[in-house]
Amino acid sequence: MELTLNEAVTKVELSGIRQFTYMVRDTPGACALTIGEPDLNTPDAVKEAAKAALDANETHYPPGNGYPYMLEAVSKFEAEAHGLHYAPNEIIMTVGATEALFASFSTILNPGDEVIIPTPAFGLYEAIVQLRQAVPVHLPTQHNRYQIVPEELKAAITPRTKAIILTSPNNPTGCMYTRETLDAVHEILKDKPIFVLCDDVYRTLVYTGGYHSFAEYQDMRDRIIVIQSFSKPYAMTGWRLGYCMADAPIMDRIQVFHQYAVTSIPAFVQKACVTALNTDTSDVVEIFRGRRDYVYRRLVDMGLDVQEPEGAFYMFINIQKYGMDSQTFCEKMLREGLVGVIPGIHFGTEGYMRLSYCYSDEDLKEGLDRIEKFIKTL
Repeated sequence: MELTLNEAVTKVELSGIRQFTYMVRDTPGACALTIGEPDLNTPDAVKEAAKAALDANETHYPPGNGYPYMLEAVSKFEAEAHGLHYAPNEIIMTVGATEALFASFSTILNPGDEVIIPTPAFGLYEAIVQLRQAVPVHLPTQHNRYQIVPEELKAAITPRTKAIILTSPNNPTGCMYTRETLDAVHEILKDKPIFVLCDDVYRTLVYTGGYHSFAEYQDMRDRIIVIQSFSKPYAMTGWRLGYCMADAPIMDRIQVFHQYAVTSIPAFVQKACVTALNTDTSDVVEIFRGRRDYVYRRLVDMGLDVQEPEGAFYMFINIQKYGMDSQTFCEKMLREGLVGVIPGIHFGTEGYMRLSYCYSDEDLKEGLDRIEKFIKTL
């Protein structure tokens, strides 16, 4: 008797980002600049709120989508901070942005549907699309300063196109879509039955003015799904907390997948979430702005080609002049230079590498010193 597994699962590889990070961790003496996890700790007030909830025995099943006070807090926060107006019944608290993405894609996709993914892009998108037996369609942007070219978007759309995902600020580039880009995308999509997933998890980590989310185009509200996370701005990666927002008819169906998949997020963390939403993160932004400025200056002084990020905490560095594919280059730099960054191929874009600057100032200096020493040997 031969056992078989779901073909979609057997065809999807484990995260290349994680695999390369494990390689770095298994290399004695290596300096890691790989993972997008802030070196900061969760604010004390947030932790105290969780402790108080535990002491109050908030350890029972909560409502599947989140406590009413939690959903109301998110609704108020999004309206006041971002100008997005979603009622509490249009919001679901999720197990990180990852579950929000998985629940959303699982709700809208049928086998064979196509999802346009502007690249470079976080590898999770392609994996989820493949797990849903849908088809990822890459839309390269590196030749246009990471902005979508309208004519190329039009060419990528077919009768099977079901969705596009927009990430701004972007992982791995740190770049933001301009208003001009968003207007062009809106003009192309406004009359089409295509969903737009806005992965806005880095929107509070922005270092310049003029940020806009595609979610602002409310004439397309019936096709927009907004994904958010507590992980990055509040240093809550290990809490695994996020949320998604969408028009009520869509959310009514997303909640079906969510409740059967995870039931709910934990009860006692929800008071902590409300506390986080009321926490000023401007000091965090300034910390990362300073690190961005330092890392960017160092890389440029080394003669490396990199576009200055406008948000998030990544640098996407062009290494094409060294004549190696990104996996080979990064493995060689790890082996000979004892510094680890992520090969660009894991973001769907060859010839680049991603450096994360959410590490300490000391780690960044040491890592950059090693990169500089290594590239002088090439």
